[in-house]
Amino acid sequence: MRSSFRFLLWTVVALVSALALATIALHRGEQINALWLVAAAICTYALGYRFYSGFIAAKVLALDPRRATPAERMENGRDFLPTNKWVVFGHHFAAIAGPGPLVGPVLAAQFGYLPGTLWILVGAVFGGCVQDFVILLFSVRRDGKSLTEIAKEEVGRVGGVVAYASVISILVILLAVCALIVVNALKQSPWGTFTIAMTIPIALLMGVYLRRLRPGRVLETSAIGFVLVLTAIWGGQWVSQSPAVAKYFTMTAPAVAISIIVYGFAASALPVWLLLAPRDYLSTFVKLGTIGLLALGIVVMHPTLHMPALTKFVDGTGPVFAGKVFPFAFITIACGAISGFHSLISSGTTPKLIRRETEIRLVGYGAMVAESMVAIMATVAACVLEPGTYFAINSPAGIAGQLPEKAANTISEWGFPVTAAGMQALAQSVGEQTLFNRTGGAPAFAVGMAHIFSSSLGGQAVMALWYHFALMFEALFILTVLDAGTRVGRFMVQDALGHAWKPMGRTSWYPSVLATSGLIVGAWGYFLWQGVRDPLGGINSLWPLFGIANQLLAAVALCVATTILIKMHRTKYMLVTLAPLAWLVIVTFTASWHKVFDSDPRIGFLAQARKLATAGGSGRLIFNNRLDAIVTGALIVMVGLILVESLRQWFGILSGRREAQTKESPFVVTKLAGEQI
Repeated sequence: MRSSFRFLLWTVVALVSALALATIALHRGEQINALWLVAAAICTYALGYRFYSGFIAAKVLALDPRRATPAERMENGRDFLPTNKWVVFGHHFAAIAGPGPLVGPVLAAQFGYLPGTLWILVGAVFGGCVQDFVILLFSVRRDGKSLTEIAKEEVGRVGGVVAYASVISILVILLAVCALIVVNALKQSPWGTFTIAMTIPIALLMGVYLRRLRPGRVLETSAIGFVLVLTAIWGGQWVSQSPAVAKYFTMTAPAVAISIIVYGFAASALPVWLLLAPRDYLSTFVKLGTIGLLALGIVVMHPTLHMPALTKFVDGTGPVFAGKVFPFAFITIACGAISGFHSLISSGTTPKLIRRETEIRLVGYGAMVAESMVAIMATVAACVLEPGTYFAINSPAGIAGQLPEKAANTISEWGFPVTAAGMQALAQSVGEQTLFNRTGGAPAFAVGMAHIFSSSLGGQAVMALWYHFALMFEALFILTVLDAGTRVGRFMVQDALGHAWKPMGRTSWYPSVLATSGLIVGAWGYFLWQGVRDPLGGINSLWPLFGIANQLLAAVALCVATTILIKMHRTKYMLVTLAPLAWLVIVTFTASWHKVFDSDPRIGFLAQARKLATAGGSGRLIFNNRLDAIVTGALIVMVGLILVESLRQWFGILSGRREAQTKESPFVVTKLAGEQI
């Protein structure tokens, strides 16, 4: 009876999924309801988790509940600690959910809602979730080792060196893009700047309170932090309405950039308990609550998607960023579909907390499903806006025009009507001076989120409050990656320099802390400054560079995973990782070729440099474009090397010339009690 009910239930889920996907893919002419996207996502994720992840767990990876994990075998109460699966799930989700699932789908909405939605669903189920799942399992079976160490052991020394270089590269680019998004969200916004600035002393107070005043009182600290954050939001409204005070928090983009660089250095150099840990805890607390509210708002209000399924900009002439839907939609949306950065988390802290192997399915595959759902909600938030409003917010001044009237006329000529007066009224309703040319995705997401919230919770009278709450939420979301990523980068630089001079490798030696913090902040700060000075808004060049680097790292992770599967004599299942690897190689190599050699100056770095040189443009911008081309080329060469090394391993093993021997830790039977496992 129960089996019949389950069969009927999953049949219904499959039919609803098929109906929702057909509606999304085939509906033309009339606007559709956002609930179709939500229904398609929930049903697709349910089917993927129940059947595809179950197949991978049972057949491909053969998860074994009897096998002791490194959290049990190497427990030290600090790094290795058997932890409840739901706690690990929350930790893993918080660590992987950076700016990508919020910003990427918003930027890709210039193509319409269809390409991004389909890529998020298919990419996550068959790519991103699989990568996170298999890398987490392989790290657990290797004492929680990092991706770089696994690559060195399984693919070879060249693979390890390339993986290390890729990690440093992606960290620098990722942090620069994160910082640029915050800059574009906070420039000329006294309300948002004040609110975000206040979270720093709030975090410091929480750190001192939890460590010195009331140790262990987590609930008290959470309550204090929550109340103070709400007070900061209300205080920001007062600041924006008080000209005498607002002028101190109305900052230009360069001023915001300098402030963020200083904050990044402080977050890396100060003790972790004082700023980083309490701020990350505060951001995670706000993050989960806001995502839940947004989901509730979409379900309750079921807003209409005003953005068409496909726009005229699929041909590559888009104002938000240049390039055709293939390959640029697939590198613009990385997190939410597949992100190489996740492989660093799956081989970082998470494998040291897993209590038993069978919980890896929930944490690895399941947390990525949750992040992908965030990307779907970001798509909805962008597409519920009128297209003219969306393009007015996201189009850089260098394309749409600097003056409001000029920008409105340009966007209307594209076929998306908008007026300067209407944009001014919208800006006033959310408490901003202007919403034109607010590139980067974050402001558009905040407006869409405020629209959904104000329609269901409080009406238009509180739209400004919801908008700035959304900005604060995004900035906290993003700054979590910025400060934690800077510290991780500092550790890696210390490890590298420690080989040359041992004192530099000591993480507790403060001269080393200051020097390496300065190096890593200087690296991403340079790319941030490049983006701030870019007349095309910065995001045009930096986001594709980030997407390419991020997904090239995913290609490295899938190379390692495929190599291990072949060594495990699971060759008949190698398509599970080989298929997404092949797709990523096609997409990223094609995108890289366009970004380096395309003759369109809005796409190709070298073409943009030539155009600037001919017009007598800024020497700095010319150098920056050439540097971007070099960085892209270097990343392609590095990943090409690891692909060649992996192919040598595969053909050697399959032909019998190499021994199929993995570097797994020896099997040890778990000693956990029955109720614990």
